[in-house]
Amino acid sequence: MSSPLVTIDLRIIERNARAVVERCRSAGIEVFGVTKATCGTPEVAHAMLRAGVAGLAESRLENILRLRAAGIACPMMLLRVPALSQAEQVVRHADLSLNSELNVIAALSQAAQRLGAVHKIMLMVDLGDLREGIWPHDLLSAVAQIVRLPGVAIVGLGTNLNCLGGVLPSADNLGTLAALAEEARNRFGLELPYVSGGNSGSLPLLLAGGMPAGVNQLRIGEAMLQGGRDTFYDDPWAALDRGAFTLSAELVELKTKPSVPIGRTGVDAFGRTPQFVSKGDHLRGILNIGLQDINAETLFPLSSGVGIVGASSDHLIVDLHDLHPAPRVGDCLEFRMGYGSLLKAMTSPYVHKELLQ
Repeated sequence: MSSPLVTIDLRIIERNARAVVERCRSAGIEVFGVTKATCGTPEVAHAMLRAGVAGLAESRLENILRLRAAGIACPMMLLRVPALSQAEQVVRHADLSLNSELNVIAALSQAAQRLGAVHKIMLMVDLGDLREGIWPHDLLSAVAQIVRLPGVAIVGLGTNLNCLGGVLPSADNLGTLAALAEEARNRFGLELPYVSGGNSGSLPLLLAGGMPAGVNQLRIGEAMLQGGRDTFYDDPWAALDRGAFTLSAELVELKTKPSVPIGRTGVDAFGRTPQFVSKGDHLRGILNIGLQDINAETLFPLSSGVGIVGASSDHLIVDLHDLHPAPRVGDCLEFRMGYGSLLKAMTSPYVHKELLQ
């Protein structure tokens, strides 16, 4: 076994995806499966498609190309707001893109005309999370300009919550989205088949029965991939399994060392000021993985006797004082990962991946 390693249980992902799709379908909501945390791994995409997602959503064109090269022909949504310089590539490779800038939409229009295509766009509305999106009071004037552009078709309104500002989806903010969609339909005669109410973070509202009428699409990744580890913090959804991904890394050093550094300290290599608690001498291990591959704060050891001390670019330092039986150099320790670590580990070329069918 190569180390470090992420094992991916596709059976768990498929079961999670099916649970999400079936619960959303019962509420009249269509689901696009988000594969971006796995860099568009085709096998993960197939697991989501087997579970019934309506299409796939990716933040990187490179990952859409990877999925297309694997023969996946379902609808593809580009999640990240397109760069002006990539307008033609977006039209070529994505069926639908999320947009908030009029000059980018104009560039998509021009590219679509050159290619003899019609590119579908979802207008993003900022409901307070302060990431991408048009302000609600500017939306209708933006729609009035876009409907005059050839080569693009507005097929929906969407929003993003939870990600930057941590704003929680609610009946109020998502109700605003649904109301704006209805107003745009009435004023401009648009069909607007999609009212996209966010990501996995909208699932607790759905389960609580608070999803407003009119929201009919969600873009779900984390809940399918990680079983809602970063969505259902206090009240896990029993239908989901959090064990699809396991990270393992190898012990390359074992030494008993003081728990507090010796000498005058300043900032570390990443500009942080480390804090340590004095516990006396403890057995410490160094694992062959670091901040280039994971976030130390979003790793969860599977063994109860392992504590995370910190990390440098290439090494993860762990406290093994309470680990039994005593570890040896060459042993591997296993972890579950929060979203930040999963994203980095799957992106890192230095972390091997193994698919469990």
